[in-house]
Amino acid sequence: MNRQRNRGRVILASIAAVCAALVLPGQAHAADGPGSYAFDPAATTVKGTETNADAEELKPGSVYRSSIQRGQKLYYRLELDTTTNAYVSAVVVPRKAGKVAYGDGITVSIRDLDDTRCSSEDAIFESAEFPRPIAAYAHRTVEDSDDPCSAAGTYNVLIERESKATSASDEWDLELRYDAEPALKDAGSLPTEAPENWSSASPAPPAGKQKRAGGSSYYDATSVKSGEWVDSITPGQTRFYRVPVDWGQRIFASASLSNNNASTEYLGNALALSLDNPARGHVDDATLSYSGAPVSGALDPLPAVAYENRYASSSKVAAMRFAGWYYLSVTLTPEAAEHYGDTGIGLTLRINVRDEAGPTPYKGDAGIFGVTEEDKDMAETGQSAPQARESDTMKMVAAAGIGTGSVLVLGLGAWTLMARRRTEPAAVPPGAGGQPPFGGPPQAW
Repeated sequence: MNRQRNRGRVILASIAAVCAALVLPGQAHAADGPGSYAFDPAATTVKGTETNADAEELKPGSVYRSSIQRGQKLYYRLELDTTTNAYVSAVVVPRKAGKVAYGDGITVSIRDLDDTRCSSEDAIFESAEFPRPIAAYAHRTVEDSDDPCSAAGTYNVLIERESKATSASDEWDLELRYDAEPALKDAGSLPTEAPENWSSASPAPPAGKQKRAGGSSYYDATSVKSGEWVDSITPGQTRFYRVPVDWGQRIFASASLSNNNASTEYLGNALALSLDNPARGHVDDATLSYSGAPVSGALDPLPAVAYENRYASSSKVAAMRFAGWYYLSVTLTPEAAEHYGDTGIGLTLRINVRDEAGPTPYKGDAGIFGVTEEDKDMAETGQSAPQARESDTMKMVAAAGIGTGSVLVLGLGAWTLMARRRTEPAAVPPGAGGQPPFGGPPQAW
């Protein structure tokens, strides 16, 4: 009986494991409240230091959470070789009720140990003076062996915060990412000059509106493709979307607010629209004023995604340097609640991705710096990254369930057969007088 019991326990344990996987609730990634930011749950907490000698190291492909006080200058550390292009981004997340002023923000830079600045970028609140997540990145790119930033060794990531005396002194949250650009197939065959001219004509998006609610951060941004996407936005809320843009493709984007009959109060720079690249580097932004009537605004025309864009003097052109998910964020000023109420105002995004996709310049897996068929499927269905991962997990669970179910059917069949054999009389040898063999059935039964 022992072997039979053990088989039964294994089968039941497998059933229990599959059922548990099926009924476990998905991890909640949504932010708490309309103005909250959903941090990546995989982020590791790291503390910036005011002296570079004590700085903690950031690892490639990793996400971190940190924070910064007004006036602070915080260091983090990188260990780089002589071939890797490194990108470190910082998403600034002010506390919801905190006041910000024109010029408040952070500067992100990467520096060698002699404090030579390899690159830097600002994430600054400009004409739209209200708190919202904004992002910037710095990079160490290997271009010239004589450049001190091309040497192997330890580098510093420095994040500096600037806030006016009239602004809120609250601590700002930071979400940091460190991504390494893949190696090139043939570096010598790529152009070394950025394009100077491109068409400024913005094409009309495909006809037909579709509803799609935006996410609350880069982590759970809703996937979209070319089209007209209808949503709503409440005062103080930021909506995030992401669009796959491949090599050789161009992205056009605009945002519109619908009418609201509650007031005609004029709000300057009421809506902020921003575009960031796959490494969270800022590309372009636009603002809309609002007075209760329909209003629309668009990002500037941008060049096609190309490796050589990095050589441009314009920061918005240089940011169009790799393929992947491009992130659109839209924020409505909290001040709108005073005149138009706390309910949502209609928001429409019009997105157009033009031109045929070209080949990747990288060898091997491009990671976040490429567009896959799965990415295109996600843009088609509107899945965010966590939703896609959950879907993949459930597919694996379903496959495991089918396999375990097959084992269960076979096991139950064998179990039934064994039970029948236990209850059936054994065959009687001729001349045995109808008595079963001496000693009864084998012990295995």
